[in-house]
Amino acid sequence: MPQDNRLLIAIGAGLAVVAAVVIALIFSAGRERNPAPPPAAQGGLTVDVADAPELNTTRELRCFVDGQYIGLATLSDCARRNGVATDALDVGIDETGALAAAPTAAFAPPPSAPPIELTEVEKPAMTDPQPVEPSVQPASGSACLRHTGSDWRSLSSNMSLNACVQALYSGTCVRPGEALYGRWGDVTLRLVPRRVEQSNDNSRFRTLAEQDRSCTFPGLR
Repeated sequence: MPQDNRLLIAIGAGLAVVAAVVIALIFSAGRERNPAPPPAAQGGLTVDVADAPELNTTRELRCFVDGQYIGLATLSDCARRNGVATDALDVGIDETGALAAAPTAAFAPPPSAPPIELTEVEKPAMTDPQPVEPSVQPASGSACLRHTGSDWRSLSSNMSLNACVQALYSGTCVRPGEALYGRWGDVTLRLVPRRVEQSNDNSRFRTLAEQDRSCTFPGLR
């Protein structure tokens, strides 16, 4: 009989050990499970230059001079070959998926100004006098135009500056060296990587609004 008791005790101890191991595995699997899909399941590698750390000055990237690819060069060497300061280069991903640098709007110089009649705000046609009724006056604005690459197309004859920028460029991004042009009244608008610029003389441009990584303008309302 004592021998039978020892056998039962040994079996009970073995079952307890097995149960403890199973419980530990269950809790461990529960903690390690991650509800978020792995990065590889989210559409592959995504490179966001706007969120990248400061570019290593010794790193070589694709360099363009006068619209032509000249090979790999550091940012400072590419700027020297273009005869500009480093901050005058646009850096980003080109059509090959590689990091590239090119002078701002190097591939797309400003087009000539549109005909004057396109930039004038339409005036209401003269009609017979009518009884005056209360009405809400529209906000003042100017004509908004888009350059298609060959000519100018009117988007609106009376639009605010911010609304014109949104209509022209919201949801659109360009690569280094590229530019898209528009007009708001007599002001030239230019979309370049990560920003929209404006110019009153169609030559010297300054930043109007920053563009985020989703190609929108959170600073414009």
